[in-house]
Amino acid sequence: MHRESAAALEGERIARASRDEIAALQLKRLQQTLRHAYEKVPHTRAKFDAHGVHPDDLKTLADLARFPFTGKQDLRDNYPYGLFAVPMRDIVRVHASSGTTGKPTVVGYTAGDIDRWADIMARALRAAGAGPEDIVHVAHGYGLFTGGLGVHYGVERLGATAVPVSGGQTERQVQLIADFKPTVLVVTPSYALNLADECEHQGFDLAGSSLRIGLFGAEPWGESMRAEIERRFGIAAMDLYGLSEVMGPGVASECIESRDGPTIWEDHFYPEIIDPNTGEVLPDGAHGELVFTSLTKEGMPVVRYRTRDLTTLLPPTARSFRRIGKITGRSDDMLIIRGVNVFPSQIEEFVLKQAELSPHYQLEVWREGHLDKLDIRVELKPEFANAGTHVSEQAARELQHHIKSYIGISTRVRVEAVGSIERAVGGKARRVVDKRPQ
Repeated sequence: MHRESAAALEGERIARASRDEIAALQLKRLQQTLRHAYEKVPHTRAKFDAHGVHPDDLKTLADLARFPFTGKQDLRDNYPYGLFAVPMRDIVRVHASSGTTGKPTVVGYTAGDIDRWADIMARALRAAGAGPEDIVHVAHGYGLFTGGLGVHYGVERLGATAVPVSGGQTERQVQLIADFKPTVLVVTPSYALNLADECEHQGFDLAGSSLRIGLFGAEPWGESMRAEIERRFGIAAMDLYGLSEVMGPGVASECIESRDGPTIWEDHFYPEIIDPNTGEVLPDGAHGELVFTSLTKEGMPVVRYRTRDLTTLLPPTARSFRRIGKITGRSDDMLIIRGVNVFPSQIEEFVLKQAELSPHYQLEVWREGHLDKLDIRVELKPEFANAGTHVSEQAARELQHHIKSYIGISTRVRVEAVGSIERAVGGKARRVVDKRPQ
């Protein structure tokens, strides 16, 4: 408890420090990170040398723009351990991405990294309003995915009670919520809606349950989905941001006082926003791709990692650290349909605005001749299932109209039977199915 309290005091102090004090700490830690990566990782040294830069060239925070980016391809080219900056005897844990394209991306942690990660995640939980008296239902997957274990260690560091449910077994999860009476839920937003559907199916009063706050992340979600989750769960829903290549969950999180975008824990992660096409650093407030440099990682420091998440850096509010705006999409999952850029999150907003449609949807991309086509699969809410074909037809026409008016493309909307669209089971929902010839 003394260890957690000391970390909590220091975390709160720096989170409320002046911007000058924060910048001084960031510069010191950036210089250490660049030197550590350059001296210990041959790939990083070669990349810096090829770009004509050296760690000693970082005199100010703005100088970071001179250094090369790191991307997923760097991790895949050095699979599995080529970017580690310490000997394997000092690596106590590895995590890896799902590897949906090519080889998975592997990250390594020293004992010190795991310790700091627990501190950071505990800070995130505390900022969201959780404390030692809480019971936390962790429905993120445990294993190579960073979500479950990352949150779990933070819950224990906070002194709260962890219920390590992991993903799947949705019926049993509802029973555990009823029996164990957790007060905090941590899960992906898409699986939260799956849980809500199951609660309704079982006749369980979710809005009247013991849950009071929820942290949701690992996939983009908008304000409409926040409102849907809060209505159905009867909780305060907050955004939890993270990615395995930088650390895992807890890189940024919303504060209960403001609930206005995830606060980046800038004493551990230095953020930039860049133009995704040119790589140019953009000023705070501009929309672009989020880039992170780790400031305290030993096992695998990352320099200017391109997250591919499209967002905005916002000024501080509840803490002295900057915030992330809502993730509007990813620069690498953008669909181009007949010359128009389309993100799944845009479609999601329109689906959630229609009272008769459930939040479950899927986009199917296919080709007719030389033209790409987009089908949108949706479901009616259970209470509209027997309302007649005219309700389905009207819902499809309305959704088509909004997409055409606001995004500028014609689509085919298919309203299907309740439960027919693939559900997320603990992980991220599969939003896009690409049926085009490869």
